[in-house]
Amino acid sequence: MVDDHWATQLKKIEREFEGLPPEPSPAYQKLQSEEERRAKERALTRAAVIGSSARLVLVLALGAALVMWPYSRACGSGWFGYVGVEGMIVAGGIWVGITTWRARLAKLHVLSLFVVLAGLVLVAAEVLPRIGYAVSDPLHPPEIWCAEPTNAPPATTMLERRVQYATQSMGSRWQESSDDLVKRLRPQQAALERTLHRELRLQQAP
Repeated sequence: MVDDHWATQLKKIEREFEGLPPEPSPAYQKLQSEEERRAKERALTRAAVIGSSARLVLVLALGAALVMWPYSRACGSGWFGYVGVEGMIVAGGIWVGITTWRARLAKLHVLSLFVVLAGLVLVAAEVLPRIGYAVSDPLHPPEIWCAEPTNAPPATTMLERRVQYATQSMGSRWQESSDDLVKRLRPQQAALERTLHRELRLQQAP
């Protein structure tokens, strides 16, 4: 004990001789370390709030993009893409929920759970009617795959359309030329008929 006391006193004398402030007491050191720990926790919490909020904004922006979906989502690939985006909303909500759970952010965690629930409702509204549940229109139930059109005209290329247009144009011109030629030959036809009738009457005369 005496040696420890002398060692402590010597340290104090050395610090005074070097112009350093007195060594802080153990209680002060404990209080200082506790304050540093709290400051570090506050910084980590602030970073977690900013990161979780950014993730949540991205997921909400993805949900808002569904309102402006530019493609057809009645069936086929457009519908698969639409449901895929809804699935990404669910996955994003779970991602945010895990982050907020680890960071102990209660409000953001509850909000992420609402996002997951909303995404599941959107997916169910699209999938359940197409697998036999909750059919809204029995006469025209929604389908997963688009039906093939039965009376749809065959697809034509630009060259085929040009050929068809040229054929129709030539046909109409030929018809007009034929009608014009018939009108021009009507006087000759009438004269020829009169000549034939006159010859027939002369042959029948006694």
